[in-house]
Amino acid sequence: MKIADLIPALAWLREYNKGQFAQDATAAFIVTMLLIPQSLAYAMLAGVPPEVGLYASILPLVLCALFGTSTSLSVGPVAVASLMTATSLGAIAEQGSASYLTGAITLALLSGAILIAMGAMKLGMITQFLSHSVISGFISASGIIIALSQLKHVFGIQSEGDNLVTQLQTLFASLGEFNLPTFVVGISVMAFLLLARRYARPLLMALGLSSTTAASLAKTAPILGVLLSLGVVFGYDLNAQGVAITGHIPAGLPSLGVTLPSLELIKSLALPALMISIIGYVESISVGKTLGAKRREKVKPNQELIALGAANLASGVSGGFPVTGGFSRSVVNVSAGAKTPMTGILTALFMLLTLLFFTPLFYYLPKAVLAVSITISILQLVDFNDFLRLYRFSKKEAFALLTTFLAVLLVSMETGIILGVTLSLLFFLWHTSHPHIAVVGRLPGTQNFRNVKRFDVETDPQIITVRIDENLFFANARVLEDYILSLVSQHKDVEHLILMCTAINMIDASALDSLETIDDRLQSAGITLHLSEIKGPVMDKLIKSS
Repeated sequence: MKIADLIPALAWLREYNKGQFAQDATAAFIVTMLLIPQSLAYAMLAGVPPEVGLYASILPLVLCALFGTSTSLSVGPVAVASLMTATSLGAIAEQGSASYLTGAITLALLSGAILIAMGAMKLGMITQFLSHSVISGFISASGIIIALSQLKHVFGIQSEGDNLVTQLQTLFASLGEFNLPTFVVGISVMAFLLLARRYARPLLMALGLSSTTAASLAKTAPILGVLLSLGVVFGYDLNAQGVAITGHIPAGLPSLGVTLPSLELIKSLALPALMISIIGYVESISVGKTLGAKRREKVKPNQELIALGAANLASGVSGGFPVTGGFSRSVVNVSAGAKTPMTGILTALFMLLTLLFFTPLFYYLPKAVLAVSITISILQLVDFNDFLRLYRFSKKEAFALLTTFLAVLLVSMETGIILGVTLSLLFFLWHTSHPHIAVVGRLPGTQNFRNVKRFDVETDPQIITVRIDENLFFANARVLEDYILSLVSQHKDVEHLILMCTAINMIDASALDSLETIDDRLQSAGITLHLSEIKGPVMDKLIKSS
C-alpha cells in the first residue's frame, strides 16, 4: 500500500494554496461557533465534565483530516454516541466519579481500536447489514430518549433512566422540584433558536448578505443564544435562584497519555464500544457520502473506518469520549465554503484557543440552554412519517422499523439495534428462501422471454422454460427442486425443461446437489434438463463439479 493511500492528506496538501486557506479558515470559524456549544452540550449528555467535550473536539478533527477521504465531514461529539456512552457507563460507575471518566476514555480507545481493525480487514461494507428501516427506527427512538433526558435540565429537576419508562417515572416523581427561572431561561432560548432557524437567513439576506453567507451565519445562532443566556444569568444572579450553570471549566491543554484500563473494564465495555463504533461509522459514512456526492468526490469506506478509528484513539489519548461525523456540523462546513479537510485542522486550532483563553466566559452558561440546543438538534432526526411510507412499500421493513423503535424506546439502545439487525437478517433469509420463480414464454416476434402470467407470450406444450430470480444456494435449492417436480407433474406432454439462469450469480454445494436430483428425476420421467444463460462464475462451479 502506498503511503498516500494511508494518509490521503498528502495528496491535497501538495496542491494547497492561499485561496483555499482563506475559504477554509472562514468555514472553520463558523463551524467552531457551532461546535463550542455542541461540545459542551454533548459532554453533559454523556455525563462527563464540560471540558471533556472540548478535548474531544481538537485532536480527533486533526486525525480525521489527515486520514479521511471526505472534504466535507466534520467529526466531534454527537448526540447518539454521547447518549450511548452515558447508557454504557451508567451501569458500572457513577457520573462525576473518576471511574466514570476512565470508562468514557476507555470507550473512545476501544472504539478507535475496533474501527481501525475493521478498516484493516476491509469491513467498510458493514453498513449493508444495517437496513434503512433499522437505522430509521433506531435514530427516531434515540431522538425521543435524548430529548426526554434533557427535560430535567429545562425543568431544573432530577431524573435518570435510559428508556422511556424509567425516564417518565423519574420525571414525574421529581416535578415537585420544578424551578421556574430555569424553565423560563430554557424556553426563551428555545424560542430564540426556533425563530432564528426560520427567520435569521431571510433577515440577513435583507441586510445585503449573499444567500450562502446568510445561511452559514444563521447556523451559528446557538452561540448567540449561549452569549445572551450568559448575560441574563450573570446580570440577574439567576444561579442563586437555582438555575444550574456549567461552572468552572479548566483552561489549558488536555494532558496526553494512556492509562491501560483493567481487563474487567475492557470486558464490560467491549460490546458497547462495538455498538458505538458501528452506529458512529454508519452515521459518519452516510453523512460523508451524501455530502461527497454533491461535490462529486469519492469517499472510501474502508479508509473512513481508519480515519474515524484514529479520531477516536486521539480522543481517548487526549481525555475525550467517543466521536463521529456530525450531520449539522458537516452541513455547516460545506455551506460555509470549506474546500479541503484543512477546515478540520483549523477548527481544531480555534477550539484549542477557546480552551486556552475563553473557558471562563462559560462559567455562567445555564445547563438548560445546552439541553435546549441538544433537543432542537436531535428532534430533527425523529421521522414518524417514515413508518407510514415503509408500510405502504413493505410491511416487513415497516415491522422491522417499529420493532427497533419500540425496543430502543422501551428497553435499551443496544437491545433495539441487535433486535433490528436480527430481524433484517431473518427477513433477508426468508426472502432468499422464497425466490420468485416463473414459467416464461417468448414475446411474439422477439427473442425476449417474459412471465406467462403477466404477458401474452408464445409457448410450446413440449417445452417448459423456468426462470428463477435469485441466487441458488442452500436456503432455496429445495424450493426450486419441489417447484420443478410439481410443475412437470402437471404437464404430461413436456419433453424438455429449460432453466434460465440469468439472475443466478452464485451457486453452492446444496444447489448443485439439487440440480443433480432434478436432472435424475427428470431423466427418469423422460424429460431433458437444459440450463441457459449461465454466468461465468456459475459455469466454473458446474464444470468443477462434473
